[in-house]
Amino acid sequence: MKTNLFLAFTIVALLFSSCTTDDTADIIINDNSVTNNGNGNNNPDIEFLSGTYTTDLTLDANTEYVLNGSLIMATGTTLTIPAGMTIEALAAGSNVYIAISQGAKIIANGTADNPIILTSNASDPAAGDWGGLIILGKAPINSVSGSATSTSEIASLPYGGTDANDDSGIIRYVRVDYSGGAADGQSENNGFSFYGVGNETIVEYIQAFEGKDDGVEFFGGTVNVNFVSVVNAQDDSIDWTEGYSGTITNAYVKHGAEHDKGVEADGYNTDIGNNSSPLFWSKPTVNNLTIIGNGSATGNEAIRLRAGTQGIFSNVYIEGFEEGFDLDGDAGATSNNPTGTGVLNGDLSVTDVTFVDVITKMKNDTGDTFTEEDFISGDGNATATDYTTWGANWTIL
Repeated sequence: MKTNLFLAFTIVALLFSSCTTDDTADIIINDNSVTNNGNGNNNPDIEFLSGTYTTDLTLDANTEYVLNGSLIMATGTTLTIPAGMTIEALAAGSNVYIAISQGAKIIANGTADNPIILTSNASDPAAGDWGGLIILGKAPINSVSGSATSTSEIASLPYGGTDANDDSGIIRYVRVDYSGGAADGQSENNGFSFYGVGNETIVEYIQAFEGKDDGVEFFGGTVNVNFVSVVNAQDDSIDWTEGYSGTITNAYVKHGAEHDKGVEADGYNTDIGNNSSPLFWSKPTVNNLTIIGNGSATGNEAIRLRAGTQGIFSNVYIEGFEEGFDLDGDAGATSNNPTGTGVLNGDLSVTDVTFVDVITKMKNDTGDTFTEEDFISGDGNATATDYTTWGANWTIL
């Protein structure tokens, strides 16, 4: 007992002596717990974003955010991103994305001088580093019948319905860089994925840059998009399917070293079928479209129209392709892929087009008989969209 008491006094004395005579700095224990910094992050000024939100989420302009997984806004919620914000995404592939569910909204209202940028956090970013931006609405799609819904490739979220005027919010001056991470060969992210999005949604001044898959893809819906830039998409730059019927105005496409079509257009999703009743096909209106390829010797197609798609094109400038328009389908109005019927009925046409360094202006693989003049009028009359003006400051040219 005496020995233990003496030992205790000795320890206390030593501790007191060390505290009063030691010149070394005090040891400060920082709280780097998951609660404060998440995922092992030791920077308290960074906040991670992921998970499903059932209440509104308004991001703070003074906070640095890193997307480290899937961020899903549930029905009835709103995600607000301030102008000028850059959100970096963990370079972890397909499971890192932002999804706005049916009945939710995104308010991403940037400006030319203060765009909103969604990009990779890699020191050497590359296409496919992360997923992309996914918007899901309640507008009509033709992969289902009536008010039924389909399920998105990524996130398996419902989309589609009967509300052509559905409103998913505002996307203005938003750039998505290095997206397109693929889960597998059939499930691929795009820069912007619009699933059954309605025409009350405001989408203007958007760019997809250096994406692994498509730049902008429309899965049905009626959303109108104005001022669209897609640069260096490794698959199709603009893609539509499942009965998309909105308007695309002032679109600029520029191919990089790896690419596929400038536009790939399907009347319906050939993996699912056209299940609409009454039957309808994709039929967007496309005004002021410029597609810049890598030269006619590369053997690529600028615009591929297939699977019964319809569409009204005006003022189309195509430069540097072997083929301008490639039309694929089956003969007859009652066929599964009546692309040629659209030409014959006036539901698929081009008014005012200019071809520069293009070998074949139109290739007809539809099985129906029609001439180039039946499909195209005003050859040589188109002018390129003024991208250097409307894309200045906020895009990567």
